Amino acid sequence: MKKADADEFRPEYCREDLGSGVRGKYLKSFQSGTNLVLLHPDVAKAFPTDESVNEALRSIMDQA
Repeated sequence: MKKADADEFRPEYCREDLGSGVRGKYLKSFQSGTNLVLLHPDVAKAFPTDESVNEALRSIMDQA
């Protein structure tokens, strides 16, 4: 398979049809969205769902 040049579109794409891009269009919604936390495998076994993690953290917050 031949590697395409970085600036070369496939024939079925027309740059004008893609419109003008808007940099940062979804940045605000992305930043206010989900927080992703990676758990170690042993912790993930103890808390297999996001709800179980939230429940455990809420109980710790209540005790604090």
